[in-house]
Amino acid sequence: MKLSWRQWRDPEALIVCGLGSGFVPRAPGTCGSFAALLLWWWLLAPLSIWWQLAAIVAIFGLGIWLCDRVQKRYGVVDDGAIVIDEFVGQWIVLLGAAAHPTTMIGAFVLFRLFDILKPYPVKKLERSLPGPWGVMMDDVAAGVLALGVLEFALWVLAGVDPP
Repeated sequence: MKLSWRQWRDPEALIVCGLGSGFVPRAPGTCGSFAALLLWWWLLAPLSIWWQLAAIVAIFGLGIWLCDRVQKRYGVVDDGAIVIDEFVGQWIVLLGAAAHPTTMIGAFVLFRLFDILKPYPVKKLERSLPGPWGVMMDDVAAGVLALGVLEFALWVLAGVDPP
């Protein structure tokens, strides 16, 4: 079975599918990352880095728990519609960032690149960790790598001090 709009009435499936953003038929990870970017801009950007970090940790924990439940309920492993991991990874890249269009676009593009290309250790985490841990941790790693590149680019190329 594959997750789809048919599960929109299941609140747990709706949450792990990024409030429905993961249900799009093409590029659900990109749509989930974009939804995460918009939600960050609207809700998290005005908060301190500590509140943003708390939100990331909370959604990570919720993601582990709900992914496990949804995977078992629907018999899926790492279904493309599950994009709560993209929310966590995208928010990691944006952690403490300025809500500036250039920074937001850079964060989005870098996260998608690392999530799609899966350089070491991203792919290793995805393949070696069981169930929801593999689903979530590869995007955490992609987010951390993208954050490092974004901060370096802001520091070197734009002369902007990292947060």
